Amino acid sequence: MEHVQALLQTLSELKDLPLNRESLESLIYWRDVKKSGIFFGAGLITLLAISCFSVISVFAYLSLLTLAGTVAFRIYKSVMQAIQKTPEGHPFKEYLEIDLTLSQEKVQNIAGVAVAHVNGFVAELRRLFLVEDLVDSIKFGVILWVLTYIGGWFNGMTLVILAFVSLFTLPKVYENNKQSIDTYLDLVRSKLSEISEKIKAAIPIGKKPIAAETDKDK
Repeated sequence: MEHVQALLQTLSELKDLPLNRESLESLIYWRDVKKSGIFFGAGLITLLAISCFSVISVFAYLSLLTLAGTVAFRIYKSVMQAIQKTPEGHPFKEYLEIDLTLSQEKVQNIAGVAVAHVNGFVAELRRLFLVEDLVDSIKFGVILWVLTYIGGWFNGMTLVILAFVSLFTLPKVYENNKQSIDTYLDLVRSKLSEISEKIKAAIPIGKKPIAAETDKDK
């Protein structure tokens, strides 16, 4: 039961975390190993379970496991209170008193951010598919071509698991090796920029002929 109490104490600390960028960075950069470990372990186990079983089965089993743990802990605390004659009350009282309602202002803020991202995403897709910039559209085509191979190697759930693991590993690796990684990234960016400039110079799309511009000036 000591382990259960320790887990509940950690969850009590986690509920006080504000849902903002700072709290997310604290988790993925492992500022608190215990909190990040709980999030990473629980998330990875859930994703692995979903990859092997249906979502309904995973939800049902996890819910049953959670319910069994809370019922056992509730009975244990009730028995201990009866034996020790201590009026501690309900062991989950602080969690039952947590306000889970979403304010209208918070919902509007979330909706506003989501709409802004969707609009930006749609506008970018329109720009790429309608070839506003030929080089950018070619780059997009190369990315899509690479994704066809990635889709052949991995299924969607495997990619989600890899993305989740990367979220909790790559930021910390980058933080610990920032200087050397930035050096290589700058080198790659300069090479890509050089190639893009050469492609733009070789493809005279969107450029006015010099003769036409001269005649227009006259």
